[in-house]
Amino acid sequence: MGIAKKAGCFLSYDPNLRLALWPSPEAAREGIMSIWDQADLIKISEDEITFLTGGDDPYSDEVVLTKLFHPKLKLLIVTEGSAGCRYYTKEFKGRVPGVKVKAVDTTGAGDAFVSGVLNSIASDQSVCQDEKRLREALLFANACGGLTVTERGAIPAMPTKDDVLQFLSNQK
Repeated sequence: MGIAKKAGCFLSYDPNLRLALWPSPEAAREGIMSIWDQADLIKISEDEITFLTGGDDPYSDEVVLTKLFHPKLKLLIVTEGSAGCRYYTKEFKGRVPGVKVKAVDTTGAGDAFVSGVLNSIASDQSVCQDEKRLREALLFANACGGLTVTERGAIPAMPTKDDVLQFLSNQK
C-alpha cells in the first residue's frame, strides 16, 4: 500500500471481516486498523462498525465520523444490504437507497458493490467531491450488488456494466 500510495494510486479498502481467519478478535481489529489511514476509500458494513468501535452504534453518524473517518479519507461507505448505503466525505454525508430485487444468493454482493464504486471513480476521481455524481455512482454500485444477489454464485452472477445500466433505465 505504501508503494502504491507514493505512486499516486487511489487506494480502496474493504476489510471484509472474517473472524475465523484471524487468530483472535484483537488480532483482527489490530490488523484491519493497521492500514486504515492509508486508504482513500473504505467500504465497511454495519457489523464491521460495531466490531471496530468495540460495540458502538453502527447507525450513528457521529460514531462513524469520530471513530472511523480519517483526515486523508476521500470516501467512507457503510453498506446496509438491501437498504442501500450511507456515504461520508469531508464535505457531505447521506444515504442512497437500495434497489428492489429478489435475492437468491447474497454471495459476492459486497464485491460487486465495490466494483461498481471503483468503476465510477476510475472514470473520474473527482466524483467524490460532487455529491450529485457520487449519489449516481452509489446507485450504480447498489445496482451492481443488487443484480449479483439475483443469481447463485458470486462470479457467474456478476453483472456487466451494460446489464447494470439497462436495469437502472428500467427502474425509472
